[in-house]
Amino acid sequence: EVQLQASGGGLVQTGGSLRLSCALSGFAFEDLAAGWFRQAPGKGREGIACISSHTPPYYADSVKGRFTVSTDNTKSTVYLQMNSLKPEDTAIYYCASRMRRIINSQVSSISSYDYWGQGTQVTVSS
Repeated sequence: EVQLQASGGGLVQTGGSLRLSCALSGFAFEDLAAGWFRQAPGKGREGIACISSHTPPYYADSVKGRFTVSTDNTKSTVYLQMNSLKPEDTAIYYCASRMRRIINSQVSSISSYDYWGQGTQVTVSS
């Protein structure tokens, strides 16, 4: 059974840091692609980062230089290190994955991912 479990959200002040984790189980990791999305109140879900074996790491312009996506050695956990957080980063953050190759044009699209974890709330206070 494929499962994704996101954790690590919370309340942080402007300029602070958080690290989100997404535990993956039931995956075949050879062609794994994992993405992070977020949805702010009243807005659509935005793809902000992606990591895969076949594409360079992807970051949305809104997070580039502040967020870093990575995996552990076994690829069973995907991380999103978030630094220099801003109030506009406040959102529910979701991890998503697929067990087939992804190409650059697909990395930020919701429809590119087959499996989704539950969201974790990140709130950045000003």
